[in-house]
Amino acid sequence: SLCLAAGMAAAAADGPLQVAVLENSPPMSFRDDGGRLTGFSVEIARALCEEMQARCEFHVTVLGRLLDALAGGEFDIGAVSLLDTPERRQRILFAQPYFRSITLWFAKPGVEPGTPGLRIAVVKGSAQENYARKQGWETVAVQTNGNLATPLVAGVAQAAIVPMNTSLHLQKNVDFQRLGLTSTVMKAPELIGNASFGVNPQLPELKIAVDEALARIKRNGVYERINTQFLPFRVN
Repeated sequence: SLCLAAGMAAAAADGPLQVAVLENSPPMSFRDDGGRLTGFSVEIARALCEEMQARCEFHVTVLGRLLDALAGGEFDIGAVSLLDTPERRQRILFAQPYFRSITLWFAKPGVEPGTPGLRIAVVKGSAQENYARKQGWETVAVQTNGNLATPLVAGVAQAAIVPMNTSLHLQKNVDFQRLGLTSTVMKAPELIGNASFGVNPQLPELKIAVDEALARIKRNGVYERINTQFLPFRVN
């Protein structure tokens, strides 16, 4: 729409859109063998930039920093799968969801969430970490999804709470496989739901533009192609 185009032009007048991505969270965002940033979330972000005809600069961050950086205007878009929580909604804008997320519990067979004495691996700044802390569980926080196997393999943590898409990579790790952990879906409402990109709260017009672009790539087949390239199941 015209008013959106004007809003986008105003947002872009200061230069390209600053887009934050993760780099060690396969298959959502990672570097390929040539060092190029790619993955489901990264390529969705590229497709949105193209659809909005916006110049975008990609910056690597970690989840633990993202909310502060978006809220403070350092980034315009956080191209990261954020579960929409009331705490986050107070600080940033959420674009329309780009897939539905569920969370898995990994532990030895028969070891349930909340078992006393367990230390649980989580990603710093994640909805999973927040949930575990609210339960009073002892956590071992790592900076990136790609590091989740480390405390488990080292025996520092005995369980992990992991978004399902991220778990695909974790389950390919040979050392992790040797631990013999099994996965179950966590039923907590806070850990199931729509995942969205975050948007700088000062740019409501950008949120609308991102939403419209997402609707278009879902209609024109681009979303489906990216889904098929990176994930073994449909997430739309």
